[in-house]
Amino acid sequence: MPQQYSNVKATLAMSKASFRSILRSPSAVVFTLAFPLIFILVFGFIGGGGIKLDVGVAKDNNQQNPIYQALKKIPAIRLVETQSAEEMKKDLEKGRLDGIIDIHTNPGKLPAYTVSVQYTKASLANGNILKSLLNNVFYQINMHAPGAPKPVAELRETTVEGRVYKTIDFILPGQLGFSLLSTGVFGTAFVFISLRLTLVIKRFFATPVQRFSIVLGEALARITFALIGALFIILIGHFAFGFTLIHGFITVINMLVLATVGVIVFMGFGFTISGIAKNETSVPPIANIVTLPQFLLSGTFFSINAFPSWLQPISKALPLTYLNDAMRKVAFEGAGLTDVSHQLLILAIWGIGIYAVAIKTFKWE
Repeated sequence: MPQQYSNVKATLAMSKASFRSILRSPSAVVFTLAFPLIFILVFGFIGGGGIKLDVGVAKDNNQQNPIYQALKKIPAIRLVETQSAEEMKKDLEKGRLDGIIDIHTNPGKLPAYTVSVQYTKASLANGNILKSLLNNVFYQINMHAPGAPKPVAELRETTVEGRVYKTIDFILPGQLGFSLLSTGVFGTAFVFISLRLTLVIKRFFATPVQRFSIVLGEALARITFALIGALFIILIGHFAFGFTLIHGFITVINMLVLATVGVIVFMGFGFTISGIAKNETSVPPIANIVTLPQFLLSGTFFSINAFPSWLQPISKALPLTYLNDAMRKVAFEGAGLTDVSHQLLILAIWGIGIYAVAIKTFKWE
């Protein structure tokens, strides 16, 4: 009795062969490992803080007082006024806010204004910059107060506990996201258009192998390669530069789960591009249209809050933005996968949408 053909074995065989071809591809290694690691090394060595200081302001503060107006005019300070007191407190402890300011008015008394400021140990460098700016503001107000025998504004400072938020804690998840985006888009697009143009897929059709085995085999190879690259980047960042993994091994697992979701979504863009492109030379321009906006606008290097207000809605519509945000929440804040369900939902919506387009555009021959 002849042995029945196994598509499972065929899928695994193609996955193994595809994985070997990826390892032999210089471009795959450069975009997945070398390129992100260069940025991690650079930012890991130089350290440094953010360009903007995010400062929470209590909602009930009078916005007409001179202290508020003076702070509003400082370009380096971004006032956060839409959050509740509880939300500000949590963000301060996590280093997402560099300070919280509460301005009290004392009618008929001196000092006329009392300002309570909370700093955080999670953002010591930015806190020191904020302290310097506040001292300068108070000096200017008190010096220019007409005939005041006592200071018209008084500063009261406290510091709350929090984990130190390092530059690497922001940069590494962004570079990891870029690595996954490059692997999913460029790797998938190039391999399938190459298989189609060289008639390899047509030869597959002369065998008992099913079409889903071809797609699944290539997908498994890319997911495996992407996860190995992600693990390598995480470990280098943690042991060489102190990248925060708040729950250790559990955090690594959660990040790898997010990486899997991310690369699957990004592969949908690769399938779509391979169907649209006429030849291999047309893949890079189309792929760059997909990857460059996400690389630049999805919070890879800088928080999207630093972008102009008209640009932020575009940033918040990109899938890489939500993957980067989820990675940072899991790594530094200790969030679980259920805590980033909103980000996962947006990625799922993008996945459903892009694969619907891919089904319409993908060509076998």
